[in-house]
Amino acid sequence: MDDLALDQRDGVLTVTLSRPERLNAVTRPMTEELHDVLNGLMRDSGTRVVVLTGEGRGFCSGMDLQDGDGDSGQGRAERIYGGISRGAEVTARLREIPQPVIAALHGPVAGMGVSWALACDLRVADPTTRFVVPFVDLGLSAGDCGLSWLLPRLVGPAKAAEISYRARRLDLDRLDELGLITERAAEGADLDAAHALATELLTKSPYGLRRTKELLNLSLDAPGLRQQLMAETAVQTLAFFTEDLKEGMTASIQKRPPRFKDR
Repeated sequence: MDDLALDQRDGVLTVTLSRPERLNAVTRPMTEELHDVLNGLMRDSGTRVVVLTGEGRGFCSGMDLQDGDGDSGQGRAERIYGGISRGAEVTARLREIPQPVIAALHGPVAGMGVSWALACDLRVADPTTRFVVPFVDLGLSAGDCGLSWLLPRLVGPAKAAEISYRARRLDLDRLDELGLITERAAEGADLDAAHALATELLTKSPYGLRRTKELLNLSLDAPGLRQQLMAETAVQTLAFFTEDLKEGMTASIQKRPPRFKDR
């Protein structure tokens, strides 16, 4: 892959946005490569945790406005619409893949990069991290690749409105105050901290992690408590037919770490 670097080891796939000379600005080819990776993860039972990061000085500076995609044969409106919609599909896929996704953040996290970071399940950030939501200062709306759906659910509607209307830049302290950061890392150590968190998740029940992500996502659109209770009951009942539940219970009684086998 030209715009991504992949590193697979011990059940963890690290996906690195790899256009450091452009602060990992998003192009159509990068987006399509991400689609290939994320679509593969939908059916990949060997990968249990995903780490998403950016090479160089920043995580992602948003859509590359210099990416003309002039050979597509489409008009300008169709090219722009296609680029945004495909980027939005990455946001959806990050939510839909069964593996928990950890974002390792540093430097600028701007535009589409903010949506992708917020679509991840957990976020580790170093002190250089800056979220930039500049849309209304540029003449755009702050509805970009899922941002207007994700942000109110993560920080509440009032804070989401303030950030969006005032085109806020959020440093690490503010991100932490808003509850958007899972762990703070030392400068330059965000990827190591994300891998440490991934290693911790590898000790958990694979079934439990997959189904918990599924239920948490479902709850965001659930019409009410009773529908969510039905979904939870079905998932919890199925757990009783897994070998890993017996192992987890036995390990708890024996006061030892469980050895889950995803069975």
